[in-house]
Amino acid sequence: MAMYLVLGCLMDAMAMIILTVPIIFPVITHLGFDPIWFGIIIVMTVELGLIHPPVGMNVFVIKSVVKDVSFTTIFKGVLPFVATGIVRLVVLIAFPAIALVPT
Repeated sequence: MAMYLVLGCLMDAMAMIILTVPIIFPVITHLGFDPIWFGIIIVMTVELGLIHPPVGMNVFVIKSVVKDVSFTTIFKGVLPFVATGIVRLVVLIAFPAIALVPT
C-alpha cells in the first residue's frame, strides 16, 4: 500500500494501475487474497495517493483552476480527506469482508 501512496504522488492513476497490477496481481492471488477485494483496495489507495501531500497531482489541478488560493490552503483543505481515506483503508484491510458485502 505504501508503494501505491508514493506512486500516487508521482503518476497518473491509470498509468500506475496498468504498470503495477500485472506484476502484483499474480502474487496477491497466489497468497489467497480475493481479487475483488484487491481491486477495491488498489483503487482506493491510488485515489488517496493523488491527493496525498507533498506532491498530490489533484492538488495541482485545483491550484491551476483556483489561482488566488495558496498551496498551503489547498493542502490544509485536503488533509481531512487524507485522514478519512487512511482510516477507510485500515478498516477495509482489517475487515476485508466489509468490501465484499452485496448492497
